[in-house]
Amino acid sequence: MKDKVCLITGSNSGIGKETALGLARLGATVVLVCRDATKGEAARAEIAAKAGNDRVALLTADLAVQASVRKLADDFKSRYDRLDVLVNNAGLSLTERKLTPDGIESTFAINHLAPFLLTHLLLDNLKASPPARIVTVSSAAQGGGHINFEDLGFAKGYSEFKAYSQSKLANVLFTYELARRLDGTGVTANCLHPGLVRSNFAGQSKGFFGWMIRLSRPFQISSVQGAQTPIYLASSPDVEGVSGLFFSNKTPTKTSRESYDTSVARRLWEESARLTQV
Repeated sequence: MKDKVCLITGSNSGIGKETALGLARLGATVVLVCRDATKGEAARAEIAAKAGNDRVALLTADLAVQASVRKLADDFKSRYDRLDVLVNNAGLSLTERKLTPDGIESTFAINHLAPFLLTHLLLDNLKASPPARIVTVSSAAQGGGHINFEDLGFAKGYSEFKAYSQSKLANVLFTYELARRLDGTGVTANCLHPGLVRSNFAGQSKGFFGWMIRLSRPFQISSVQGAQTPIYLASSPDVEGVSGLFFSNKTPTKTSRESYDTSVARRLWEESARLTQV
């Protein structure tokens, strides 16, 4: 990974931080994207020290705000002329429905629209650095998801699991459609399930989703283990040129029936482009 530039969202803790550390240890130039500058700087310093790599940088952005995502892309472009790996890792799950400053339901906005927008804004940099890779962290929850085009923001009958699983299915549909559109460009796009990771993620979840999280605790893995598949997809020669797949434990895995519906993928793409104005 020497001389390669990697941008990782949500990288001051959990899987994102361990992914950044793993890539820094492989010699990459790693750019962390964090919302909180203080926490981000602490993570940057720790990763640089542990990896023995001084090419670890920090950019701040609030992925819930589209203007902040656009500024993030501009800030990156002002510092780097290439991008070899984009890891769309940041995500969340909310017990109650909340809108972003742009008026969009937060789970959908942060988990799907933010990576959709950021990827679009950085595509020219990726295409200028072939072979380049786009890695998006989805979840096995995609299997329970459905794209509710009539009410993407769950204004009626919000459910944490429904909102989260829809956003994770959107990650998969976006990846598959992106891979089709990038065919022949030298840029690949894959997504993944990191495993049931023991972290602060969904720590406040209630109801059915919270019950599932608590039930899975004996089977949960560490953030270090959860980062192995994103690190693999970002760096391994084994997946050079491989695109449009969903991985679990470094292995291609089937996703839900809806995820392979190209008409759903195209409609989601068009709706996402409208909502992000790209």
